[in-house]
Amino acid sequence: MANTERIIDRETKRHAASGVSLCSAISIEGAPRMVKRESPFSAWNLSTRLSVLPLRGEYFCDGQLGTALEWPEAKKNADKVRKWGIEQLLAIWNRAKGKERDVLLWGDEVEYLVVAFDDSHRKVRLSLAQADILKSLARDAALYKVGGDMSDMKAKHEDEALPTFHPEFGRFMLEATPGRPWGINLTDLLKVESNMRWRREIAKRHMADNEYPITLTTFPRLGGPEDYIQPYYPPSGPALRSQFVPDEIANPHIRFPTLAANIRSRRGRKVEINVPVFRDTNTPWPFNDPTVNYDLHDWPEDDDVRNGAAKEGHVYMDAMAFGMGSCCLQITFQAKNITEGRTLYDQLSPLGPILLALTAATPIYKGFLVDTDVRWNQISRAVDCRTPEELGEKPLKNDRWRIPKSRYASNSTYISQDRRLRKEYMDPNLVIDEDIKKRLIEGGMDDLLATHFAHLFIRDPIVIFSEDLKQLDLNEVNHFENLQSTNWQHIRFKPPPPDKDIGWRVEFRSMEIQMTDFENAAFSIFIVLVTRAILSFDLNFYIPIQRTTENMETAHARNAVLEKKFYFRKDPFPPRSSRQSHLHNSGTEPSSAGSSTTVSAPPSPPLGPVDSEYALMSISDIINGSADGTFPGLIPLVESYLNSVNVDVETRCSLARYLDLIRKRANGTLWTGAKWIRDFVANHPDYQNDSKVSEGITYDLVRAVQAMEEQEGKAGSIGWQMLTGQK
Repeated sequence: MANTERIIDRETKRHAASGVSLCSAISIEGAPRMVKRESPFSAWNLSTRLSVLPLRGEYFCDGQLGTALEWPEAKKNADKVRKWGIEQLLAIWNRAKGKERDVLLWGDEVEYLVVAFDDSHRKVRLSLAQADILKSLARDAALYKVGGDMSDMKAKHEDEALPTFHPEFGRFMLEATPGRPWGINLTDLLKVESNMRWRREIAKRHMADNEYPITLTTFPRLGGPEDYIQPYYPPSGPALRSQFVPDEIANPHIRFPTLAANIRSRRGRKVEINVPVFRDTNTPWPFNDPTVNYDLHDWPEDDDVRNGAAKEGHVYMDAMAFGMGSCCLQITFQAKNITEGRTLYDQLSPLGPILLALTAATPIYKGFLVDTDVRWNQISRAVDCRTPEELGEKPLKNDRWRIPKSRYASNSTYISQDRRLRKEYMDPNLVIDEDIKKRLIEGGMDDLLATHFAHLFIRDPIVIFSEDLKQLDLNEVNHFENLQSTNWQHIRFKPPPPDKDIGWRVEFRSMEIQMTDFENAAFSIFIVLVTRAILSFDLNFYIPIQRTTENMETAHARNAVLEKKFYFRKDPFPPRSSRQSHLHNSGTEPSSAGSSTTVSAPPSPPLGPVDSEYALMSISDIINGSADGTFPGLIPLVESYLNSVNVDVETRCSLARYLDLIRKRANGTLWTGAKWIRDFVANHPDYQNDSKVSEGITYDLVRAVQAMEEQEGKAGSIGWQMLTGQK
């Protein structure tokens, strides 16, 4: 065994030197001590991770990254980081703006909560075992790489790389990605579900017998008064200063507590998250969150609740963990070139709210049913660093702008150089840094993209390491990513990292994680096929960007998927001649938007009022097509794309299973996860119709979700078909 450990140690060092290293987090004095590591997939998918990102990352156990500045010092250096970040961006732009014919690739990211069951007491807790699990995963991965007997791990996945696992904000979270990105071949789509199931099986193997990787968006009783974490730590601490969660709940790497503390310091108070409670027949009314302690005097920020932070009729939360402790499903696409990447960024933007509502899975916070179904706004508020002046609560005196949105928010820009992009679609009140825009244009960037980055760079960098301030390295992206990657928009445009064979990428970020691997695969496959239809048929989904912002709010409503309508473009097609040309050229490799075609489009007709281009539609109309035929529907568009390429019958039938889930979710035949969870709680014998989700209900709920996932697809299963709502 000692020899095996020496081999692993040798290989670990070799991989670290080569940059193709092993995922690891080793506990030293009770806390993981980690630095960045990269894998081929993660580099493609997420660029340079936590070496420059405060919230996401892969680490290699070897030492600290540097000295993080507390907010007063970070604030003094914010302008320097912004300026250096822009210079790094221009260096990227000049190196990569002409990159062509990059391989069409995509990847998915699935996030898990690690839960621990206590069957004897009918309790379930969050397990803070992230470091131990990652260490165990790394040891097995290392053993496999040096020829150890791990054949059972790949028996059904001979042509696939081992999945990779990464830490997340919460010590109770894991993220898993395929070992290498998926290609555009349709047969790759049929591997996604089994790969997701494989990831979960591997993760479970490296957990304790009573632990399980569950794909729930949030833990129902996170922040409750009982011991909802294992091991138990009392609430509060110098970083979060929360009434409800301890500092120990977060990844202890210096970036995470620094991010939390500096957001709080910049705001001048704790983050403030209020979610309207679901009013049931026995819910006390007026409702005042009974878990709030108004008599705490441990920290200056304890005054927040005495000053009105906790709103009547709402569930109150006060820490980043209530947002960044949420799980989601994200998809990243590599475009063929920057033009295609900009097209995807724009055309996917209006789809974000639609997919958010379709994947709704978050009806419980802190042990209460709430009157919203999705996570998005809670995360937005959990990392909202805006000051009272920037929020418009006080006149501008020390700050430069009033900023309408949190740094975690829906997109505010379009960036494609598309003749169909009208100025009326843009936000007329967009806040930008004019000096930064001027510098980018001087550096050769076009006005649209310069405006986009000048908007992102109105924010301050929150986590700065003193070592990074010594000199500017134009071959690195640390300062650029410091701002770029802490603007958490629902679509992210990602330039190529330096010195890597990686292209321009677009990340689709709005979807909620689903309870089963089938659902997560279905939504991943669906959005991939939508991108192929967009590029093949030159589809146009432009609506005014403010309408997308409104749609994101609409998506939060309870049962929005069936009961709300969303603004969407009525006619997505180009002029007929152009459309026929794209259909003719779609073939097995979709043509890039804007590429030359054999048939020229006729002159554009006079433009009518923008308001006439879009209408309020149900999600069923958007997905399945309107009954009167005025809108074709995204699934019929995807099916038209599949008709235009050579797909064998077996593949087509397999893909139809996934599309059927989306179709039925949109028309109400299948429930959202949020509706299923609400129904489970409402029909639980312990539920008192008072909006409270007890420990016993939570235990049974999480067990039911585990059973749904484990039995999925088996004979006599209670798998994803449970979401039909049939008893």
